[in-house]
Amino acid sequence: MKVFKFGGASVKNAEGVTNVFKILESFKNSKLLVVISAMGKTTNALERIVDLYFAKDNALNQDIDALKRFHVDIASDIFPNHHDVFESIQGIIDDLLATLKRNKSTQYDFVYDQIVSYGELLSTTIVSAYLNQNGLQNIYVDAREFIKTDTTHRDAKVDWETTQSSIKNNLPEHNLIITQGFIGSDANNFTTTLGREGSDYSAGIFAYCLNAESVSIWKDVPGVLNADPRVFEETQLLHHISYGEAIELAFYGASVIHPKTLQPLQRKEIPLFVKSFQNPEEEGTSVKK
Repeated sequence: MKVFKFGGASVKNAEGVTNVFKILESFKNSKLLVVISAMGKTTNALERIVDLYFAKDNALNQDIDALKRFHVDIASDIFPNHHDVFESIQGIIDDLLATLKRNKSTQYDFVYDQIVSYGELLSTTIVSAYLNQNGLQNIYVDAREFIKTDTTHRDAKVDWETTQSSIKNNLPEHNLIITQGFIGSDANNFTTTLGREGSDYSAGIFAYCLNAESVSIWKDVPGVLNADPRVFEETQLLHHISYGEAIELAFYGASVIHPKTLQPLQRKEIPLFVKSFQNPEEEGTSVKK
């Protein structure tokens, strides 16, 4: 099995969703588990919703309406008017509202994890439905049922033994599985999040537990460059680097790959590919032993 991860920039609009379909269609003879982030700036919008909730600000419902509208607008561009996906989007928004209504916790980090996680639930619901509509039959799974963590909210530590057992014994058999990045759950099934670059880390966790053939992270850059293209003009693509070099680059500020994503892959020598979703035929960067 191969693990793919698509970030928020790759599914920020209807064109992005259709592009993800085209990429996955070209791998339809492979067995894939696909990890997907929240769409565009959805996480930022949900962070604002958490802040408005704690501030008891009247703008809260307006922001939730805007969140719903954003996803409905994307869905409207790629689905027929009466598709079931619109009911699914409404169901997720209703669940978000119910979560806020029944919440009794005053702990910001706990509430943050319960609310911000809805971004990934919305994006994967839309992408999974679009793939099914267009002939790429897939199974949608909730990552929280498989990635088990401690109760450190906003930067949860993975319970590797429970996670590995859950993925090995409970993940359904299918050639195409769609799931969320960034989110897990604790022993009481409360949602947790995995911290910075959590979606990449999710891909690494699934790959480690599945003994995956490889991990491909699809980004809006051609791969790992030898310098920051926002600062330097004549940057060059690094076609191949070692795990150690990638971790060192990250330590000195490169934001393309986070070290915690690399560590489980390095332990099992699972290759990591950083590729461009804009130019998927290009080689990108490979990170190997």
